[in-house]
Amino acid sequence: MNWLETVIISIVEGLTEFLPVSSTGHMIITQNLLGIPQGDPFVHAFTFIIQFGAILSVVCLYWKRFFQFDNSPAPAGSSLLQRLKHKYYFYWLLFVGVLPAVVIGLLAKKSGLLDWLLDSVEVVAVMLVVGGIFMLFCDRLFNKGTDENRVNEKRAFNIGLYQCISVIPGVSRSMATIVGGMTQGLTRKRAAEFSFFLAVPTMAGATLLDLLDLLKEDVSWATTHNITMLLLGCVVSFVVALLAMRWFVNFLTKYGFKAFGIYRIIVGGIIIILLLTGHSLAMVD
Repeated sequence: MNWLETVIISIVEGLTEFLPVSSTGHMIITQNLLGIPQGDPFVHAFTFIIQFGAILSVVCLYWKRFFQFDNSPAPAGSSLLQRLKHKYYFYWLLFVGVLPAVVIGLLAKKSGLLDWLLDSVEVVAVMLVVGGIFMLFCDRLFNKGTDENRVNEKRAFNIGLYQCISVIPGVSRSMATIVGGMTQGLTRKRAAEFSFFLAVPTMAGATLLDLLDLLKEDVSWATTHNITMLLLGCVVSFVVALLAMRWFVNFLTKYGFKAFGIYRIIVGGIIIILLLTGHSLAMVD
C-alpha cells in the first residue's frame, strides 16, 4: 500500500465507521477498486487497526461521558461490588454490551469465517442491498422511543446481541446497534450515541487482537513504511470520523435511515451488476 491508497482507505473508514453503511464493506470495496491484493495479513490488519483513530474520535467528542463518574451516594447497605457498579455504571453498561460481540467475534475469527468474509466483495454487495431495503422501513417499524427510556443492563445486552450481526461485512455495526437500541425503546439520538460508546471497547478489542496476530506471525511486515502507513491511517480516520459523527447525529435525528438505505441499495446494486456481468472492480490491475 502506498501513501495515496492509505489516505483514501482511511478517509473511507472515517466517513463510514459511524454511518449505517458498513465501514468494513466500504473498505473492502475501496481496496478492490484500488487493486490492492486481498488475503494479505497486513491488509487485513490495516482494515481493523486504523479503526483506532475512529475510537479516539468518540472518546474526544464525548470525553465528559467517558471521564465523568457517578459520585452520588450508593443505596444504603450496598456491597463493595454494588458501590463500584454504581460509581462506574457507564463502564458497566459497556462491558455488558460488548460481551456478545466478544464471544461471537472470537468464534468467527478462530474458525476462519471472519477472514473469509473479509475477502468476499460478493457478501458485501448482497448485504448492502439487503440492509438498504430493511432501512427503508425500519423508521416506521421501530421509531417509538421516548426520552424517558435510558440504557440499562438488559437494553445494553440486547443491543450487544444485535451488534453480533455486524460480523458480516456489509451489515454495518452502526446500523445493527442503532436499530437494536430503537427496538429497546430508545430514541434515534440516544441509540446512536450508545452505538458510538459501544464502538470503543468493541473496536479496541478487534484492533488489539489483529495487532497481536500480526506480531505472532512473520514480523517482516513491520517495515518503517508499513508502520508509517498505520499511523497515517489512524490520524486520517480520527479527523474524518470526528467530523462525520457530529453531522450524523443531527441528520439521523431529523431524517432517519431512508437516505442511507437508498444509498446502500444503489452501491450494492451496482457492484452486483458488475460482478454478474464479469467485470472486475479493480481500477488498477
